[in-house]
Amino acid sequence: MREVRLALLEADVNYGVVKDFVARVRERSVGQEVSKALNPGQQVVKIVNEELINTLGPAERLNLSGAHPHIIMLIGLQGSGKTTAAGKLGRILRSQGERVLLVACDPYRPAAVRQLETLGERLNIPVAYEPGLAPPELAKQALEKAQKGGFTVLILDTAGRSQLDDALMEELRAIQSRVSPAEVLLVVDAMIGQEAVNIAKGFRDVIPLTGLVLTKMDGDARGGAAISIRSVTGVPIKYLATGEALDAIEAYDPDRLAGRILGMGDILGLIEKAESAYDEKTAREQAEKLMTGEFTLQDFADQLRQIRKMGSFGQLLEMLPGGMDKWRAR
Repeated sequence: MREVRLALLEADVNYGVVKDFVARVRERSVGQEVSKALNPGQQVVKIVNEELINTLGPAERLNLSGAHPHIIMLIGLQGSGKTTAAGKLGRILRSQGERVLLVACDPYRPAAVRQLETLGERLNIPVAYEPGLAPPELAKQALEKAQKGGFTVLILDTAGRSQLDDALMEELRAIQSRVSPAEVLLVVDAMIGQEAVNIAKGFRDVIPLTGLVLTKMDGDARGGAAISIRSVTGVPIKYLATGEALDAIEAYDPDRLAGRILGMGDILGLIEKAESAYDEKTAREQAEKLMTGEFTLQDFADQLRQIRKMGSFGQLLEMLPGGMDKWRAR
């Protein structure tokens, strides 16, 4: 139990949540009949994994039911990655056949509007913005434009602050009352640690949250903030952002996140990365060249480029069970 407690605290899980979690695991473990296929230590690891998955909750998808357009409102503190997340969500929804309109509701941060417009240009998704118009009015105007233009999804990139304040909350309330979003997603930086709980509670007390987007999961954070927020607020996790690239986002899966938090790796994620980066036909041709002695430096360079598409070496090691720990030990 001491090792479990340390593993969770190292993953930045809130201390109170860790205490309750360890108590539940201990209660289940004491008196539990040991499986014939496992030794007692392995049985405890199995219980820990099951409890962690239960704590993280089931995977939930975006609510896109009802009349068009479906409105998705992104909220969060400054620097959490809302604008990039808006572009990533736009890309995913467009690939699912939706007609997406991005709305730049952050006129305060320097270059915030230009950043969203640049993302829109790269993705070929239109961006709505009107200089001098207050964010609540802009959101309402964008809704009317979406209704007339046949758009099916409206994504609002709202303003953030360096900390929670009354002005920010009042603006978010005003936007919500004008457009009644189907989804209000809180974007949280996974590197922020245990403070994530206070941030989530602060936003939840002002505006009803329907989901969570955890960003910067490609850093040193294992995602313990996800357990803390889910346990304390009950807000379901919808997406995990794993990098700056527009395709570096994945739908939330409790099994895979539990494995990452416990240092057990994410083999399914590694396979998905390999499938997206590698071209099977090219790989087969290169293997044949290698067998016949026709493999060149150009072929080797092509292989390295494909590997780089999968992300950094450290990120790939983290997806292997105990991979990063073994690398650091060396």
